[in-house]
Amino acid sequence: MPLEEDTEGTMRVVRAAYTASTITVYQAYPKEIAQAAVRAGTFVPPFKRERMTWIKPSFLWMMYRSGWATKPEQEHVLSIELTRQGFEWALERASLSHFDSAVHQDKESWRRDLSGSPVRIQWDPDRSVSLEPLPRRAIQVGLSGEAVERYVHDWIVKITDITELVHDVHGDVRRGRVAEAVQALPAERDFPLREDIRTRIGADS
Repeated sequence: MPLEEDTEGTMRVVRAAYTASTITVYQAYPKEIAQAAVRAGTFVPPFKRERMTWIKPSFLWMMYRSGWATKPEQEHVLSIELTRQGFEWALERASLSHFDSAVHQDKESWRRDLSGSPVRIQWDPDRSVSLEPLPRRAIQVGLSGEAVERYVHDWIVKITDITELVHDVHGDVRRGRVAEAVQALPAERDFPLREDIRTRIGADS
């Protein structure tokens, strides 16, 4: 789960690798969950659907969170292509994890929205290839309840274990081959958001 508290004053933009019909997000898991998911093409036990699961469109934020696939229980990084329709369904029903006066009228309305939503949004500092914080924020999308069920059963198009790529990029970074590392990164760009979704999740235009 995301760990960092939100602060004001940094750009919030959804950046991702995407096509006309899909968007790519990342998750990190231990070997047994990752391998089962790749074989099945979706998440199956020992993945637990009753728990909130966080998807991350930013490759480098996933690297920061997983320590380049070295942290315990995060040794395998998965690239998940899901339908843009599903991703947008989640954003349409999302609530920010933290109160934001620019989004909510008051804390009571925020708490009411939060309690009724199956999706959480958190904005954390995006990362450079050296994992230093950038002056923009990356979105983390937490799915629970109905959202997890839809994710597992309806939205996922393809799951790929990209741990080898992760280790290769990290190796280039450690050897000072920054240009080579950057060239190997997924091509992420600003993801287009409808105005109602942008307002709901507190994204910048």
